[in-house]
Amino acid sequence: MQMQSSQGALQGALPPLSRRSDPFHAYDPGRYFCELTRPRDDGGAAAQIRARLGDIGLQALHARAAAAENDLIDLGITFTVYSDATAIDRILPFDCIPRILTAPEWREIEAGVKQRVAALNAFLHDIYHSRHITNDGVVPPDLVYGNANYRPEMEGFPIRFGTYVHICGTDIVRDEHGRFLVLEDNARTPSGVSYVVENRHLMQRAFPDLLAGMHIRPVDDYGRRLLEAMCDIAPEGVDDPQVVLLSPGIYNSAYFEHVFLSREMGVPLVEGADLMVENDRVFMRTTAGPKAVHTIYRRIGDDFLDPTVFRPDSMLGVPGLIAAWRRGNVTLANAFGTVVSDDKAIYAYMPRIIKYYLGEEAILSNVQTHICREQQGLSYTLDNLEHLVVKPVGESGGYGITIGPRATRAEIETARASLLADPSNWISQPVINLSVAPTLTEQGIRPRHLDLRPFAVTGRSTWVLPGGLSRVAMKEGSLVVNSSQGGGSKDTWVLEDEATP
Repeated sequence: MQMQSSQGALQGALPPLSRRSDPFHAYDPGRYFCELTRPRDDGGAAAQIRARLGDIGLQALHARAAAAENDLIDLGITFTVYSDATAIDRILPFDCIPRILTAPEWREIEAGVKQRVAALNAFLHDIYHSRHITNDGVVPPDLVYGNANYRPEMEGFPIRFGTYVHICGTDIVRDEHGRFLVLEDNARTPSGVSYVVENRHLMQRAFPDLLAGMHIRPVDDYGRRLLEAMCDIAPEGVDDPQVVLLSPGIYNSAYFEHVFLSREMGVPLVEGADLMVENDRVFMRTTAGPKAVHTIYRRIGDDFLDPTVFRPDSMLGVPGLIAAWRRGNVTLANAFGTVVSDDKAIYAYMPRIIKYYLGEEAILSNVQTHICREQQGLSYTLDNLEHLVVKPVGESGGYGITIGPRATRAEIETARASLLADPSNWISQPVINLSVAPTLTEQGIRPRHLDLRPFAVTGRSTWVLPGGLSRVAMKEGSLVVNSSQGGGSKDTWVLEDEATP
């Protein structure tokens, strides 16, 4: 895969700057909270961006945006969509108008994400050890121990620093009042961080005049921070741990990210066939012979990790890996069995989980959630399907969702039948009027809905990458930002202030 920069070619394609009419003249966010044009204390950053975009002009913006997307193709920055037979490999559409977060806004997000990660790790340690939270009736026991993603193999096993969720992606939205709300916690194998870093590189190449003089928190430190955490969690007594990134292979939808992260960490990218287990120890096959492996950042789901324990037909995992982990000879990140914690039904209990373990109120609120496995939640959902978003608890990527106000009568009735057939598989939430941000479209600069996925890395302690992935619903009026459903992304700028370390 070609990963070298095409900076020279791209900058050579930049049209010269010239004064144009205001490209925002037709921009109207309507009733939605706008991430750029709202009044806020940002030291004039938003006004500077608007002025600079006006200097560039729409025609040049479109030309630069086209050159930037060609750059993504040249660099191989793609993801795979298996459901689309006509376009398997795609770039993630990139919008050149950045999203800006002020320093106080970021401090709220950062503190809220760290709080949730701490609560998730405390919850996972508890359910696999003492079970206090279920014995005390805070979370229903069957919701945990009846969950298909609960792993009895984790029971009683000590985890270094109590860290089960080493990499977490927290999906955050903003409502019409400007409040940050958490949509879900992604504690399995959250993806998208490569786009955070590459989007910044793309802005530096294609739009240096927008970045000039802006005091923005850097994002280039992610690989180093991730490697430090992977070394932190290596088995005790290992002074110079060998870290590897375990990928399902080139046909995985996030394979570009696997290549990117292994490069950023400076560690080998391996597949299951590259590893072997002997005497409950994991080794990597190399031309110089077997080499011991101590930490595995795995991008493979639980069921495929070890064919001797789970799916015997898995060609992706490593036979004997779970036994090596049980012996304490290797560490998996994220830990085996974390998926139970990012179940959408567990999400509904997160404010109570935070209060139970940390004695604190949630810094970032949940979206109000109705649990359909409970009669009250089911009845309310069935009575209000036309006004709610209905989601399957185990799916990700935006699949299986019914948005009531935008659904057809047939879609509503299909959702009703699914709810009645298996209520425990569903939750519902009110439709949130997601915030919007100016986005370059064929019609000019228009408002589009977006969310934010900050990435937290936890070893001995938790660090949050400044900014995160701002995903944009590129279709007018759409609320679905997932890349697999046609969403794009923006560079996310966190402004520095005097309190920034």
